Amino acid sequence: MKDRKLPLGQETGYPDKYAPELLCPISRAESRAALSISGTLPFQGVDIWNAWELTWLGEGDLPAVATAELTVPADSPRIVESKSLKLYLNSLSMSRFSSSIEVAATVASDLGACVGGRVRVKVQPIGHTEARGVSRLAGTCLDSMSVTCTDWDVDAGLLQADSDELVDEDLHTHLLRSLCPVTSQPDTGSLQISYRGPKIDRAALLRYIVSYRQHNDFHEACVERMFVDLMSRCAPEKLSIHARYQRRGGIDINPYRSNTDERPLNLRLWRQ
Repeated sequence: MKDRKLPLGQETGYPDKYAPELLCPISRAESRAALSISGTLPFQGVDIWNAWELTWLGEGDLPAVATAELTVPADSPRIVESKSLKLYLNSLSMSRFSSSIEVAATVASDLGACVGGRVRVKVQPIGHTEARGVSRLAGTCLDSMSVTCTDWDVDAGLLQADSDELVDEDLHTHLLRSLCPVTSQPDTGSLQISYRGPKIDRAALLRYIVSYRQHNDFHEACVERMFVDLMSRCAPEKLSIHARYQRRGGIDINPYRSNTDERPLNLRLWRQ
């Protein structure tokens, strides 16, 4: 990560009046260039951000609280830096809005301008959030496998698939860990891989995922690297990858990349 002037890792104040200028964009181009991605993307998808600490002043200046689901398209040229988003959302706390609809429209407009794409925002009342149960990822969990892990540099060569056996399956793990490229703080999460094609060697796949444990990159870039590596090494006909990272700073980030038209569910996992 070349730009070290990001809010993340810097000592900053916490403005509590509406301040859209706090939002800090980060280009996707650098991480994609490292994967030889240019022009038409080899995937489609979204980045789902869940904000759990949303608050503003409503009617009579009575504080309102809610959660928000922010959906950023994968084809936007930029992402938003996570601490800047936290600071921006905090700046709503002493600002007056007539309704949650106005809050959603304001956030969607500001984020859209930041990332250069159409951002969808849903502001959810507390009752809706309380009613959400804890979900489980689909398919087989890889975590109970007996695997020896020795690779700590991400290497697509770890991946293997049997071209003589075609399957349609869902696999998941809770052992995903990567490092913030700015602060080197750990980001932990769960990962679901759904595919149709040559059967992927599960032990090799788990070793590959674990090898991200000391890899410095943003959540979105990690998932895109996984997608490119799996397509290159295992040649699935269909592939979808959905990471569900644990929240940090009141926000969790959940990138989804796929070569299908399916849309991801915004599940709430045990770690969220």
